[in-house]
Amino acid sequence: MHCPFCEANDTKVVDSRLSSEGDKVRRRRSCMHCQARFTTFEVAELDTPRIIKQDKSIETYNSSKLRRGLELALEKRPVDPGSVEKIIDNIEYRLRREPDREIPARRLGEWIMAELKELDEVAYIRFASVYLSFQDVEAFKHIIDRLASRE
Repeated sequence: MHCPFCEANDTKVVDSRLSSEGDKVRRRRSCMHCQARFTTFEVAELDTPRIIKQDKSIETYNSSKLRRGLELALEKRPVDPGSVEKIIDNIEYRLRREPDREIPARRLGEWIMAELKELDEVAYIRFASVYLSFQDVEAFKHIIDRLASRE
């Protein structure tokens, strides 16, 4: 591991701990050259299924694309900043457990909408309006009526 401060190659692990979720290893490191200390996280690299888009093209799962969509939906909403990470973690967990190596984008979108519906109804409507390509006010009214009737 290169030192992020002096770029030296010689660093050593001072302390290792499992993260609270149990899916990452947190390592405190020390540079043997400049004595700077820094933290790294080690995560298992697991294959996620590829996504079959509506036009039948296939692309690899992209967490930054998911993050962007969630941040837009949650913009200026009174939710915990860690909510986006939690949703991404939940979605990626489901993706890793998926037996199919390719899944329809629609299924991924439904998982995201379910997460948002539990977190914030306004964010859910924002995301659904883009994801489901609402064409008119009636589409908004229909989804709002469905939300209101479940309360």
